[in-house]
Amino acid sequence: MAVYRKLGRTTSQRKAMLRNLATNLLYNGRIRTTETRAKEVRRIAERLITIAVKEKDNFTLQSITAKVPQKDKDGKRIKKEENGKRVTVYNLVSKTIKVDSPSRLNARRKLLSVLYPVTSVPADLKKKRSLSKKVDMAAKMFDEIAPRYANRNGGYTRIIKVGPRKGDAAEEVIIELV
Repeated sequence: MAVYRKLGRTTSQRKAMLRNLATNLLYNGRIRTTETRAKEVRRIAERLITIAVKEKDNFTLQSITAKVPQKDKDGKRIKKEENGKRVTVYNLVSKTIKVDSPSRLNARRKLLSVLYPVTSVPADLKKKRSLSKKVDMAAKMFDEIAPRYANRNGGYTRIIKVGPRKGDAAEEVIIELV
């Protein structure tokens, strides 16, 4: 008996497809796919959620001061003349940041080795590039998804059968986070 399903693809194609499906499941909360793919994605997603749940509170808060450039109303940096050179004006700002413990850093790297980078696009799709933002999926896993499942021992996903697909009659399902 095989340990995993090959899904009719080469190894690199299969890994890329499953990583993409797992990333979309964790970002959106639900996806629609075939039953065999959903069963494979469930294994990956539940493993990632378990890693995030174990390390969700394993950090320390640290206060730092950072130099932040002053900006005008248009968002451009303010410059001033100093010794014949144009120099950017900076403000000192106090910030509190999370410092990962070594085990949480290892968990973050494990998550990022599976998850693809995600860019969120605004709904109206106008000025797509300027308004799009990169989403830190590891931070989303630790801050949003892991606290939801902190008191749950596995079973983070649900598979709902939809019926056969119109084109090839493959059994379609919706896999979602519980």
